[in-house]
Amino acid sequence: MKPIRTNRLILRNWVARDGDLFHRINSDERVMEFFPFRRDRAESDAKMEELREEAERLGYGFTAVELASTGKCIGFVGLHDVEIKPFIARGSIEIGWRLAPQFWGSGYVTEAASALLDFAFDKLDKPEVVSFAVWNNAKSIAVMERLGMKHQVGYDFHHPDVPNSHAHLKRHVLYKLDRADWHKQKRAAK
Repeated sequence: MKPIRTNRLILRNWVARDGDLFHRINSDERVMEFFPFRRDRAESDAKMEELREEAERLGYGFTAVELASTGKCIGFVGLHDVEIKPFIARGSIEIGWRLAPQFWGSGYVTEAASALLDFAFDKLDKPEVVSFAVWNNAKSIAVMERLGMKHQVGYDFHHPDVPNSHAHLKRHVLYKLDRADWHKQKRAAK
């Protein structure tokens, strides 16, 4: 995949030196608060390699976010093909993120996600992008709303991949943004 540069960030594919950070965010209790699993180092390394290969093959994915000023990887923001029957149709693309806690609250996710929405709508020619989160994940929902995504009232769902042992994490809210609304927002911001 070709790196995408924003004012402060570089969105790029994973490299070996990112392994420590990737493991840290996949095992950190604060980062993973709304996920029913934590990854040990071997699982984390395998997942990072899977994401690297996917981004290489497709030209996009859940990719590393690097601070342009330091070269330090701070987490990921990315696009991912998704299908969750019967709630999210095949051929849909989601946007998602996960940053190390020391980088929360600096606008990095919104900055990176905005660049990826441009990419999804203008380069991949996607008609819409979805995002979803556990119903009370206020931080992720706030990002979705800052991006102009709209809650799909009546389309919240119980995520089928969340085990019953974590019933409090099953209910998800669904947000969408279509290409026309994204471009209208961008024109209004100029």
